[in-house]
Amino acid sequence: MAQNKGAENGGFSFTRTGSMGRQGLPKIQTHPEATSEVCHDDSGTPVKAKTIDELHSLQKKKSSQPTTPINGTQGAFAAISEEDRQKQQLQSISASLASLTRETGPKVVKGDPARKSEGQKATHVEHHLYDASLFGVSDSALKFTHILYNLSPAELYEQAIKYEKGSFITATGALATLSGAKTGRSPRDKRVVKDEETENELWWGKGSPNIEMDEHTFLVNRERAVDYLNSLDKVYVNDQFLNWDPEHRIKVRIVSARAYHSLFMHNMCIRPTPEELLEFGTPDFTIYNAGQFPCNRYTHYMTSSTSVDLNLSRREMVILGTQYAGEMKKGLFSVMHYLMPKRQILSLHSGCNMGKDGDVALFFGLSGTGKTTLSTDHNRTRSQIFGMLSNLGLLWRMLCSMSILERWITPEKSVTENTRAAYPIEYIPNAKIPCVGPHPKNVILLACDAFGVLPPVSKLSLAQTMYHFISGYTALVAGTEDGIKEPQATFSACFGAAFIMMHPTRYAAMLSEKMQKHGATGWLVNTGWSAGRYGTGNRIKLAYTRKIIDAIHSGRLLNASYTKTEVFGLEIPTEIEGVPSEILDPTNTWSDKKAYKDTLLQLGGLFKKNFEVFLNHKIGKDNKLTEEILAAGPNF
Repeated sequence: MAQNKGAENGGFSFTRTGSMGRQGLPKIQTHPEATSEVCHDDSGTPVKAKTIDELHSLQKKKSSQPTTPINGTQGAFAAISEEDRQKQQLQSISASLASLTRETGPKVVKGDPARKSEGQKATHVEHHLYDASLFGVSDSALKFTHILYNLSPAELYEQAIKYEKGSFITATGALATLSGAKTGRSPRDKRVVKDEETENELWWGKGSPNIEMDEHTFLVNRERAVDYLNSLDKVYVNDQFLNWDPEHRIKVRIVSARAYHSLFMHNMCIRPTPEELLEFGTPDFTIYNAGQFPCNRYTHYMTSSTSVDLNLSRREMVILGTQYAGEMKKGLFSVMHYLMPKRQILSLHSGCNMGKDGDVALFFGLSGTGKTTLSTDHNRTRSQIFGMLSNLGLLWRMLCSMSILERWITPEKSVTENTRAAYPIEYIPNAKIPCVGPHPKNVILLACDAFGVLPPVSKLSLAQTMYHFISGYTALVAGTEDGIKEPQATFSACFGAAFIMMHPTRYAAMLSEKMQKHGATGWLVNTGWSAGRYGTGNRIKLAYTRKIIDAIHSGRLLNASYTKTEVFGLEIPTEIEGVPSEILDPTNTWSDKKAYKDTLLQLGGLFKKNFEVFLNHKIGKDNKLTEEILAAGPNF
């Protein structure tokens, strides 16, 4: 879901203008001489604005419009006063912020403390959750913590510009900001509570992304995060949804200290209507983002001042020592990868699009394989079937109001080589909203094979689909990372190993079952090299790959004639319209046949070595990895 590109490729610039808008905000500079486009909001009827004030005003009007279907609660919503509605919200938030070892938390107040002088009416709710005779009273009980609840993007822009150092509005209207010292995820600092519920359900040990911690240590870190948030004058609270399917919707609450974090999650999650917020009640999952405050390095299981902790039994996540917003999004990936399979719903880290006749295709692939490029098709709508989050990427035309540039780059100053942008899914051209559709017809596994021995396209059996899905293969090429001199195989289980919670075979078995039930076909598409490995061969032309994908979508490739390759046993078509037939079989493209065979065996050996970690795993108590999946791998 992420696409990283250098800012120099985006064609945008960053600036502060001399003129000032309301609340001291710099006005947007549109550079009319540089481009004929005007910033607009693609989530509905195009709205044009020349200043950031105008954009904010229009966006604030739109923020109350429904983004998910209304479930007929208008009557109940109209029957309750605004004061009572706010009181219910604050009581719920107050309970979320309750400390486990303090008698009370802070007095929770609605609104911005900086605006009390403007006649703002304060509403507060006090904690009375614990017996005063058992616990000491904390100093935080004597103060007010102001809750900025589900603010609109315009209000979050204002908060970030006024209170977060290094934040400014770009010429396109996006909010540029900094994520602190951490410019990416901290996977080695991610911890998951191992308890009676998760001990036998999650994937632990070699190859697993789940590093265990105990309940007590989690509560220590939770206490540290909640105490920090309670000590602040104000915190931001988002109540939002995951999963577009109303029957399997998850209510999530994000409590954070930064406006940019709140705006990031506003973009990433599904935004409730006012009617849905009324009935929101107790969240199913809560994130406490205290990333500006470090964890205690002397606490058990801690190896640095950063800790990202998941407690699936308590349905809570705690973030300490990192302000990188992606930790929240990826944390919710992990949560959904745990909760959805328990409901017999397969959660996937993939791209998706749908044809005019309702045929859905899933695209799996690691970074650099072309997942975003190939799933983008002007003839097909982009979607996320059972999607939980909005998209992440970097496209100039989407960097308008509501967008975030994280870890920005300017021509004058480079904060980091890796800049990202977060924007609502409504900004994606041809986005299908709500993101719900029929079961996939095609499952496409993308690999950028820098060894140059995989065919441009192969039709997979169910067992082969499971094998290659579990493997999650692509290859890095020289120059992409320091120290890489020749192609280096990379494997990421289920094409998202960092976020899966259960063993990869659990997800693969569900994928196979659903593909068989709904008649889906698996395909392996190589977007990498042909006629030799990287450095001697040639990259397969994108135009050819698009012709291959078109043939898959149309169903023509199902009726093609096929031959089988050696070692991997892949079925490859002999002819595809618009694609030179000689490149379909790699043996035809290599002039040095011995080098081809040696390289093919080398890659097959890497696949076998990678798969060793999965051989002895049992699903439940007695269901071992099937011999059928093993036989679907390289055979030599």
